[in-house]
Amino acid sequence: MPEIPAQSSASGRTADGHSSVMSFDPVITSTGITGWTFLQATYDRQFEHFNKDPILERDNDYFLENIGDITSAEELVSDYRLLSVALNAFGLGDEIDSKAMIQKVLEDGSAADDALANKLGDDRWVDFTDAFAFGPGLVPLTKLTYKMEEVVEASIVQSFEDAVGNTDTSMQVALYAERELVDLVTFDDEGEELSVLGQWYNIIGQPQLQSMFQVALGLPQDVIGLDIDRQVEIFQEASNKRFGSDDLTIFSDPEEMDKLVNTYLAMTELSAYESSSSSATLALSLLQA
Repeated sequence: MPEIPAQSSASGRTADGHSSVMSFDPVITSTGITGWTFLQATYDRQFEHFNKDPILERDNDYFLENIGDITSAEELVSDYRLLSVALNAFGLGDEIDSKAMIQKVLEDGSAADDALANKLGDDRWVDFTDAFAFGPGLVPLTKLTYKMEEVVEASIVQSFEDAVGNTDTSMQVALYAERELVDLVTFDDEGEELSVLGQWYNIIGQPQLQSMFQVALGLPQDVIGLDIDRQVEIFQEASNKRFGSDDLTIFSDPEEMDKLVNTYLAMTELSAYESSSSSATLALSLLQA
């Protein structure tokens, strides 16, 4: 197994929200497929080191010790450290300053069609509010230790992926796809098998996966701004051409998942190369002028 050098400087926050320094950053040796291969080969060791970070441990211990006392959305939103772990578990850490919106999401729940979580166009908000169950007529789940332990475990994984993303965003997206894609396209919330259309709606409801498929399928960025039904049509057609199927359950096969990830990383690297090449050409033209 390749040796992993020690690194430092991963950013974090203390209880009062000020910046602090984590003791270990994931090591990414290069971009594209080569860097991804190294990350995959060393993932378990790197994750183990990252998980022992004292700042991470303190925040997670604080969450587990105190979340059981929280009985309302307002109480959760009022505690920065608790809210930070809660949001981070669903990849929503950047939203921590939007407290009024977060409280509204939690208080609405997700059962009603007009609940805020259902209007935001990002399924992570639905998962977030469902995890705590502060919505109308529900019994909060904060006293269920095993449920809150699941939140902490998800937060640790997300923190590691965020740290990877600080070095290479495309690899963060690839890790997320390996973790979430198959579950998202297999069954709905009631445990029923999803139709192909349902699969694509779920993908479009996850910004990272939506962007990943847009890149992997060689589609222009403008596609993401189209009406959702039109997006689905375009994505399905492109998937049939590139992967031979528009049924996303094919990615439950590890070889097909590898093909998707490698295609995405290769297309990302190609795009970066073309962008830098264009910039260099423009700079040379300006100098010659």
